[in-house]
Amino acid sequence: MHAAAIKALFPGLALVAGVTLVAQLVGRQFPLVGGAVAGILLGLLIRTRHAPAARQLPGLRFAGRQLLQWSIVGLGLALPIRAVLATGLESLSVTLVTLSLAFLSAFAFGRLLRIPDKLCVLIGGGTAICGGSAIAAMTPVVRPEDHEAAFSLSTIFLFNIVALLLFPALGHWLGMSDRGFGLWAGTAINDTSSVVAVAYSWSKEAGDEATIVKLTRALLIVPVTLILAWVFLKREAASGVRFEIRHAVPWFIVAFVAASAISSYLPEFVTRAAHQVASVLIGAALTAIGLSTDLGRMKQTGWRPLALGLLVWTTVAASSLLLQGMLGAW
Repeated sequence: MHAAAIKALFPGLALVAGVTLVAQLVGRQFPLVGGAVAGILLGLLIRTRHAPAARQLPGLRFAGRQLLQWSIVGLGLALPIRAVLATGLESLSVTLVTLSLAFLSAFAFGRLLRIPDKLCVLIGGGTAICGGSAIAAMTPVVRPEDHEAAFSLSTIFLFNIVALLLFPALGHWLGMSDRGFGLWAGTAINDTSSVVAVAYSWSKEAGDEATIVKLTRALLIVPVTLILAWVFLKREAASGVRFEIRHAVPWFIVAFVAASAISSYLPEFVTRAAHQVASVLIGAALTAIGLSTDLGRMKQTGWRPLALGLLVWTTVAASSLLLQGMLGAW
């Protein structure tokens, strides 16, 4: 990155840093909310009053995406690879079932609501896998209209906010264990940032569980995108569109696995510091997302995509709970 590009990030990063600091203080006063959730809520509140200046946008985009990815790598340094593999394999059955139900319900409800197939794919995939990252990976393959991509992103983000506020209260009401809540958050909340924020606000054990489960779920971007590539690009072969496998592989998941592989060889103070830094970075990323989100534009989405997102998300969350009950994982 050139010096000029780095300099352009400063105004936005300074805004994020200031709001994140306040959010961390709020999170300490209200542990059930946590600094990360407080960050996105403060960011949304500020955004409704004052839109960021144009010079702040590069830093906000950088914080909302890159800081989150680095925080995931930092969490890998605090999670030994044996625990990652064990938890990932244990949760795989629940993950595969919820993913399948997400796509099936997206198409079934989409037909009832008369929603185009491509929008159903984006909402179903975003709910099933990892929110905006999944939509970004699928877009070059599905080739939706611009408004369809925007609708799907708005819908997914809305239910991320709902999950941030609703899941901890529901978890306490249901009397869930740390492991059970982590598995539920990891399989039923859309974006990685929201999963990690909600689960670590519950407990460290729930956060570790949810992080591994979520990243196992996120790895399914690759096979799902390849299947979609075969379906859609075969249909549109005459268009000359090319798809490269590297676009479907999230680099931060590969880096997370590599960091986890060396975790056992690091001193405890290093892994503890990595976890603390990662938690702050997650809060900063969510703060940037809140500051970047124009809730007014979400009104343009219309009720049909929102209804589809609600139905698919409810199907995934309920099926995850049902499967955990059957497996005795609560």
